[in-house]
Amino acid sequence: MGKQGEVSRRRTLQDVADALGLSVNTVSRAIRDMPGVGETTRARIKAEAERIGYVPNAHARSLVLGSRKTIGVVLTDLANPFFSDLVAEIEDRVIQAGYTLLLLLSDEDPEREAIAVETALGAGVDGILAVPVQGRSNPWKAVIRAGVPLVFMSREVPGIEVDLYSHGNRSGRSLSAQTVIDRGARNIVVLEEDLRITTVGERLAGYRSALERNDIPFEERNVVTVPSRRTVRGASLWRGEDAYRMTSDLLSSGYVPDAFLASNDFFALGIYAALRERGLRVPDDVLVVGWGDYPFARYLDPPLSSMPLPAAQMAERAVKRMLSLLDGTAEPGHEVEYFNLDLMLRASTND
Repeated sequence: MGKQGEVSRRRTLQDVADALGLSVNTVSRAIRDMPGVGETTRARIKAEAERIGYVPNAHARSLVLGSRKTIGVVLTDLANPFFSDLVAEIEDRVIQAGYTLLLLLSDEDPEREAIAVETALGAGVDGILAVPVQGRSNPWKAVIRAGVPLVFMSREVPGIEVDLYSHGNRSGRSLSAQTVIDRGARNIVVLEEDLRITTVGERLAGYRSALERNDIPFEERNVVTVPSRRTVRGASLWRGEDAYRMTSDLLSSGYVPDAFLASNDFFALGIYAALRERGLRVPDDVLVVGWGDYPFARYLDPPLSSMPLPAAQMAERAVKRMLSLLDGTAEPGHEVEYFNLDLMLRASTND
């Protein structure tokens, strides 16, 4: 706990000055590339600032003058309805606590995530709530070095031990699979996202655990990866086109599974369309389960069984934890909490 406590506050110019035995004025002039500081000293100051994680606070003057405090929120994609709900819930709670919110998006791009983190730190945010990309880069160590409280939501990052609040992807997908198995399904196709993130891996693990529990052999052909992430700006997996195309290709091969498990309700839209084109009826011929329980799910024909995700619960716990870190009533740690999921049953599974 000692080392964690050492990084629980933002590094300041005074910290750099004390480490080098220099005045704050000299350090400030060097950091801002102002004249009057020798090049050797300037290099020493900048190296020390980087070593201890000092980040220039662009909002320092406005904070001194009494502007409201700020919490940064870094999300991957607002096209994801769950993340849209999550940020709305976070904003309500942040404002009630007297803070403002700085929203930054990574679009599942590690480079954009690094820019978002740099922007948040440079803006002088008091803390950061984030859904990390889980890509090849790791900008989060800079946040910890800078002494800025950090809380992850939905996903974790290996090697970064901070608080994490997520939902039970593995148990939720296991429940979805068990639901269709209990209704007679044996050939169960999963349509998953093409992102290499822990949530996808957890859902696939839950699917396989349900098969094993019921002595159903796992078949590679039953895991369909939907290539929705493209290089085209604005392309998103939160549409049904790719799921429709891949379901159509599967059915055209002559394989008609007993059930489909979609990784989001938009995929279910594509599945519905492909089945309907081939005269297959839901749920009489094929069962379908979605994920997310978005508002349109109940209005489909037939209404879609789907898994609601706890945006409000996640926001409440994450913001509460952040506020306790900011007011000093808690120390940085590694609190991990997964919220239970419960399937909303409708007619697409004969309910």
